[in-house]
Amino acid sequence: MLLLRNRGLLSLQVTSLLSSSSSSSSQATPPFFLCFKNTLFHSTHQNPSSKPKPKPQTQHHVSASKTEKQAISDTARFMQTFLFVPPGIDPEEVTDDMVLPGSNIVLGPYAGHAQIKEVEFVKSSSRPKDCPKDDRPEFAILGRSNVGKSSLINALVRKKEVALTSKKPGKTQLINHFLVNKSWYIVDLPGYGFAKAPESARMDWSAFTKGYFLNRATLVAVLLLIDASVPPQKIDLDCANWLGRNNIPMTFVFTKCDKMKGGKGKRPDENIKNFQVMMGQNYGKHPPWIMTSSVTGLGRDELLLHMSQLRNYWDN
Repeated sequence: MLLLRNRGLLSLQVTSLLSSSSSSSSQATPPFFLCFKNTLFHSTHQNPSSKPKPKPQTQHHVSASKTEKQAISDTARFMQTFLFVPPGIDPEEVTDDMVLPGSNIVLGPYAGHAQIKEVEFVKSSSRPKDCPKDDRPEFAILGRSNVGKSSLINALVRKKEVALTSKKPGKTQLINHFLVNKSWYIVDLPGYGFAKAPESARMDWSAFTKGYFLNRATLVAVLLLIDASVPPQKIDLDCANWLGRNNIPMTFVFTKCDKMKGGKGKRPDENIKNFQVMMGQNYGKHPPWIMTSSVTGLGRDELLLHMSQLRNYWDN
């Protein structure tokens, strides 16, 4: 069992309900951009055409009190279903200014120092058991080939060529550890779906990377990168469902969100919404997600804040 499971972090991450179709079918499709003021307004003004009959003043106060409590309960239920509410936050007290822009992530009291001052490459491991054996927390970055893993890592640390690019396929098949601020790790994992790799260069992703997920006690969360410039891919959905079934905490990081105009196909925001709808069919609570762009820097600071609150809670 992973150490972080014993610390209760998983109860605040995604709960997989792959066998509960009734739960998912009764939920409304989540909005892409959440407007909490409107949501709160509508939750307290439901069914205007079915107003109760007038009652004595004292009874009206009692009815209003019950209605208010019900509205608060509905609001809390909405927050817990569609938002990632971190430790130390009462869902009923969440306001729109507490939600990180371009995400469903609520910023809580565990968010702290998020600036990256230094980063150094530590080692590449061919097997999970060869990874660093210290107790520093780590975030694993995972995604399809060409999803932009290296670009995201370079953007996070604001240094070019820190992470190896896809032009060097040999290194992409290793587990690469980067030490940040001498206190925590970014882990660049091999991508899945090597469509253009020669047969001799392909790897058994299931046996290699899954062993890391299931046995790495210092893993805080997986940052699962999803290419927002293309429609939802089955291989990404399968990977997310596998992580969910095995209780591995994850955050969806949508990449290439700067490509909002021009070109063929759907816009990134439409692709993200469709992906969320598909994931909502299998999950009772939506995992944390955030929009990013390595080109414009969109979501960089917000993602680091999210990582800081997960990391600080893990440390405690």
